[in-house]
Amino acid sequence: VFFFFKQKTAYEILSGLVGSEMCIRDSINAEYMGTYFYLPMKINFEHQKHYNDRFIPSRTHDLFTEKYEMLDELIASQNKDKEAIQDENGVPIDQPAEYNEKQQGYQSLLQNQVLGIKDPYTMHQLRGTSHIYTGYPYTQKFSLLQSHDEQNSTPQRQYQYWDKENEGIHLPSCCGFLEEEQLLTPLRSDRKISKVPFKVLDAPALQDDFYLNVVDWSSQGLLAVGLGSCVYLWTPQGKVTKLNDVGQTDSITSVNWSKNGHYLSIGAYSGNVQIWDIKKTKPIRIIRAHESRVGSIAWNSKILSTGSRDKSIALTDLRDKKDSFAQLLGHKQEVCGLRWSPDEQQLASGGNDNKLLVWNATNFERPSGRYTSHTAAVKAIAWSPHQHGLLVSGGGTADRCIRSWDTLTNTMVGCVDTGSQVCSLLFSSTADEIVSSHGYSQNYIFVWKHSNMRKLATLSGHTSRVLYLAASNDGETIVTGAGDETLRFWKVFPPAQDNCMKSSVIAPSCKDLRQTNKLSQIAIK
Repeated sequence: VFFFFKQKTAYEILSGLVGSEMCIRDSINAEYMGTYFYLPMKINFEHQKHYNDRFIPSRTHDLFTEKYEMLDELIASQNKDKEAIQDENGVPIDQPAEYNEKQQGYQSLLQNQVLGIKDPYTMHQLRGTSHIYTGYPYTQKFSLLQSHDEQNSTPQRQYQYWDKENEGIHLPSCCGFLEEEQLLTPLRSDRKISKVPFKVLDAPALQDDFYLNVVDWSSQGLLAVGLGSCVYLWTPQGKVTKLNDVGQTDSITSVNWSKNGHYLSIGAYSGNVQIWDIKKTKPIRIIRAHESRVGSIAWNSKILSTGSRDKSIALTDLRDKKDSFAQLLGHKQEVCGLRWSPDEQQLASGGNDNKLLVWNATNFERPSGRYTSHTAAVKAIAWSPHQHGLLVSGGGTADRCIRSWDTLTNTMVGCVDTGSQVCSLLFSSTADEIVSSHGYSQNYIFVWKHSNMRKLATLSGHTSRVLYLAASNDGETIVTGAGDETLRFWKVFPPAQDNCMKSSVIAPSCKDLRQTNKLSQIAIK
């Protein structure tokens, strides 16, 4: 309905629209023709307000304030719509798929821009859908990714703006007009992870035993591999050196490097542990603290911890002549997983008794945390280098789950079913990502985004269960060993210098603020 106002000034008309039933927006078309104004809206004259000053229209929209003020009205209208959608028996029916699609699209935009969370509901999935719900408390539909010709319908009045110079559709938001591409682009875009190993090495006599740990990579770039009764060292240049042979009556069951990469500990089936000086290429000590095979070893800067089939964990101070200064007795079956936390204050141990225990370095008398949610052997253990107290563990064939634990509060904070036996876990040192290797029945390697345990890549190639996993000193490459007697090298994690977040279009990142502050301090000096 067109209302004609004859001999009315623009000031009188606009000031009378304050009490209108529809909010005034930029899309209102007011066309001056002589002394007539054509206003395509319904106006309520009951509550007109008069102002003594001239009216200055605002071209910006504080949508958050506007939505907050209209929150009650919006909730009431949504509840009314829900009550209206009922079947013949009066039972409410769920919202249609189109409504859920709009809500999902709106939430995805906020998560991508504000929180940096990459939602599966991305642009390539939105393209071709009907509309995107932008959160405005109005009934108009916002069609951002389709033209009117593609919709094959009569074009409706929509709040969108076409930039002829940049050839992009813009929409009003809390920070002005944002291009569609910029708005829908997440803060972190998934990088391409090669699904083909760049190197494959034969590893004859590599044991197919779930409870062993015979592959480890040092901080100096040396890869140690236990093959049968021998230990071999491999360099990135391709040189292979035989380091040790324990004899035909014994076999290698575990290898582990010290943090500085100068010493290598070698566990044997007999229960002995040898400490080798790599520069001198000779053993400097033999530790006899166990009665059965040593399947797991973990280094601290001062303490060497070893786990055995005899159900015990031995702690050895290499500065002391004693074989061990403490024996941790918390498991009822073989200890197959050991890891020290990055701050060296907590030791995590996993056993064939389906238990995951956490020991405090200040008190080894009893475990400070006891986690019993796994239903199979716990060999795969990894500490997060990015979050203090975050521990991740994986269960065997009967469990198949990766569980995340907060060791500060002794609570489980996440769980995901992988569908197969979890053999090894490894955190990236350059990104908040984690890689897992699996056995029965898929023999895959998965790369996960740890914040939401979203799978980034699936690597395949091994024909047997992938039991062993280690990372290079630069944090980019991983090596996997399997029962098919092969070692495969994969480029999985991003370089450290490229691990930076793009600036958000809504708010600057903390890194940007720090850089700005640093530059300002330099300028002042």
